Amino acid sequence: MSTEDKGTAEKVRNWWSTEIIDMRPGKIRIRGENIEDLIGKISFVQMIWLMIQGRLPEVEEARLMEAALVASVDHGPQAPAISTARMAVSCGNSLNHALASAVNMLGDVHGGAGEQCLELMQKVKDLLDKGGNLEASVAEEISKHLQTQGKFIPGFGHRFHKPEDPRAPRLMELVSKAEVEKIVSGSFMRIGLEIHRQLSRGKSTGIAMNIDGATAVIFGELGFAPPLARGLFCLSRSVGILAHAWEQKNQGGRNKGPTPPEFLWNYTGKNPLKEE
Repeated sequence: MSTEDKGTAEKVRNWWSTEIIDMRPGKIRIRGENIEDLIGKISFVQMIWLMIQGRLPEVEEARLMEAALVASVDHGPQAPAISTARMAVSCGNSLNHALASAVNMLGDVHGGAGEQCLELMQKVKDLLDKGGNLEASVAEEISKHLQTQGKFIPGFGHRFHKPEDPRAPRLMELVSKAEVEKIVSGSFMRIGLEIHRQLSRGKSTGIAMNIDGATAVIFGELGFAPPLARGLFCLSRSVGILAHAWEQKNQGGRNKGPTPPEFLWNYTGKNPLKEE
């Protein structure tokens, strides 16, 4: 092979350079581990961690991550992503189409709050690492967020669960236990609880820490970057999406829209049709 050919071959090999997987005929290594040494020996959650973080987690780390993933799998057909999956199946699409359609609904407003919440918490932690006071640092970042991003603080408040999202206290209990066992520092938990305290102050029913806030705490404690909070939420919610899509497929029904056909929308344009 000529020098020019070798250079071309190397350019092609480096086009998708990766530290994640090494594969040759008859051989597969994930992060340096033979796949046959992982199969049947580690859990799916441990595999997710290995793929993303580049190392196998401690058993307690994997358990805490799994709790966050379990807590996020579903929130009912009224959730836009879930209803999208069910409608897609009713229109004759396959399960993979339903999954893709539903996951694409998980944007900044529906599905992105965990990432946004962890970004906010990280800003507070940066202030604390510089010697800041917890209460003052949280108040500062809440104020900045409200001034620049609008009236909602991501990870807090829920249209259904008032004054408490049943998932959050249990997850905080697990984080607290992990802190005692020196698995995590507890820094993000304290930040999250202080945000919750300040937002609830002066309100008769309080403001719930929701699933996005609780999982943001866990992903922060475990060292995941904010964008991964959204990615991991997508992985978790995909389980609920798949279950609902499969249920809809078995229930049958064609071309189901967001409401039963006898309930029509409200027309607000010119010359509305008059009901007889």
